[in-house]
Amino acid sequence: MDKSDALTAFAALSQPTRLDVFRLLITRGDAGMAAGEIARALEVRQNTLSANLSVLLTAGLVRNRREGRAIRYFANTDGVKGLLGFLLQDCCGGQPELCQPLIRDLTGSC
Repeated sequence: MDKSDALTAFAALSQPTRLDVFRLLITRGDAGMAAGEIARALEVRQNTLSANLSVLLTAGLVRNRREGRAIRYFANTDGVKGLLGFLLQDCCGGQPELCQPLIRDLTGSC
């Protein structure tokens, strides 16, 4: 991930509905959710949700899969790893071993 991609991801998460969608999808893991389920859970209109899902997809934070006539959405864990990797890339002044407790704490809590 480069700086431009990171900025796109942060911009996507800076809007309350998109942050709520992303956090909800993170909690659902591999099961994901259909768009209608997300809209009902967050009490968001379908067209508003669609626009916000599009932004999250473009940012690489969400992925989708067609299931018949429905589309199921999932948090894109590779996108999240890329964003965290970008943030921690130059961690601890070039001494990555100093960052290991932080990284362990982050990955251990998931």
